Amino acid sequence: MEDVILTGPTLQSAMDALDKEFRVHRMWEAEDKDAFLAEHKATRFMAATYHGRIDGAVMDKLPALEVISNFGVGVDGIDLQAARARNIRVTNTPEVLNDAVAELALGLMLATCRRIADADAYVRAGKWPGGNYPLTGELTGTTVGILGLGRIGKEIARRCQAFKMQVVYHGRTRQRFEPFPYYADLVEMARDVDWLVAVVPGDTGTAGLVSREVLEALGPEGAFVNLGRGTLADEPAMLELLKSGKLGAAGLDVFAEEPKMSEEFWTLPNVVLSPHQGSATTKTRWAMGDLFVRNLTAHRDGNPLITPVV
Repeated sequence: MEDVILTGPTLQSAMDALDKEFRVHRMWEAEDKDAFLAEHKATRFMAATYHGRIDGAVMDKLPALEVISNFGVGVDGIDLQAARARNIRVTNTPEVLNDAVAELALGLMLATCRRIADADAYVRAGKWPGGNYPLTGELTGTTVGILGLGRIGKEIARRCQAFKMQVVYHGRTRQRFEPFPYYADLVEMARDVDWLVAVVPGDTGTAGLVSREVLEALGPEGAFVNLGRGTLADEPAMLELLKSGKLGAAGLDVFAEEPKMSEEFWTLPNVVLSPHQGSATTKTRWAMGDLFVRNLTAHRDGNPLITPVV
């Protein structure tokens, strides 16, 4: 039976599957990480679960390492350039979480637009007998700009169309066979849309992409929804603009230093907050864990990787 290094705890079904297929060495339980890596330097397999960055220094301590299977789509915790240089394969878990993340995107949009969380608090505080809740906006007839029209972005676009919204998008390049209008300039798109939905990963030089200028272009009637990475947005500027009314609203599933964030977010009625749960459904996480393990067994058995990144 082959050895595998598991960097951190994960879904129980995935851990059970790993235990069935491999001898699992739990890196997060080691008090001395360097000693742990030295002890397991002949290990060929690693299962990565968001616990610590896997950089070139870590890879150099595992000279036999052949493959890193990442639990999740985003691989910003793995130095891909270092992996390529050392001929280490990297996999992730795309596709299986598209629907769950797209559903949450629409959930955040609805909750933000209709002020569902704030209206719930209004009722629970006993305020309804004193007067109806203020009127809100709605999605129908508005325009959404999707930042990152990848697998998940396309699923969000389909759902937005079902809500009778117009869809446009921005990305590094135009996708010739997509029916949605393309904007080469993000600021220009933000100026023209009612909603800006970000679903780009945080591992492709996208830090700060949603800048103060972009958020100001959205304006007091615009709303920003982020399901990519918290680092995509200028978070201090976003908070300032939300407080001043220069940005209309936000629905946020990710934050720059999560789970930490400014407590000022908690007091804003025009913000809906979610604890990074885009893929956090029972069905989707099981599918992610299954793919996470199957990539490792595929490599072990001499078969092609199922979802290679590198």
